[in-house]
Amino acid sequence: MRRIGKLLDTTLNVLMAATLALMCILVFGNVVLRYGFNSGITWSEEMSRFLFIWMSFFGAIGALKDNDHLGVDTLLRKLPPRAKQVVFLISNAIVLYVLYLLLDGSWKITLSSMGSRAPATGLPMAFIYGTGLVVSIGMGIIILFHIYQALFRPGAIDELTRMKESEEEIMEAAHGEMTKWHHRQKQGAAGGER
Repeated sequence: MRRIGKLLDTTLNVLMAATLALMCILVFGNVVLRYGFNSGITWSEEMSRFLFIWMSFFGAIGALKDNDHLGVDTLLRKLPPRAKQVVFLISNAIVLYVLYLLLDGSWKITLSSMGSRAPATGLPMAFIYGTGLVVSIGMGIIILFHIYQALFRPGAIDELTRMKESEEEIMEAAHGEMTKWHHRQKQGAAGGER
């Protein structure tokens, strides 16, 4: 299970990095062509916009996975663990319903926009509206996993409902993740040399 989670996490990070890199290349290349050679790539701006939309939605999935979305936990902190669990399950059930509505609406608009094309790139507009499908399915899987953890893993509710307090705490968490990653890389390198 953890292996699958790691693979999906890595895939999500690679997709975000690839969309950002491609977007930067397109915008920078278009600026250089426009000011240096008095020409440009006609579809660059539109494609950059599409990539930005995809990158934003991939980022939203990653933020949900890491519990980094904005939240108000003033009431939640004061509740006992059992009440915390009930509130967490109710709020996640509401989120699942909203994700279902997003999936349903995105599916309908994606199907109806299969025939229409973007003016500059010629891509089907379903390429853009499909982001709703990806984000609703991705977030739905994460929410279901969080609900499973809250129900069947003792002590998970405190971890799942914990909000990061400040930038320092966020930076400490990122530093901890980087340290773990470097440690795993060293272990992998040492294991490969044997």
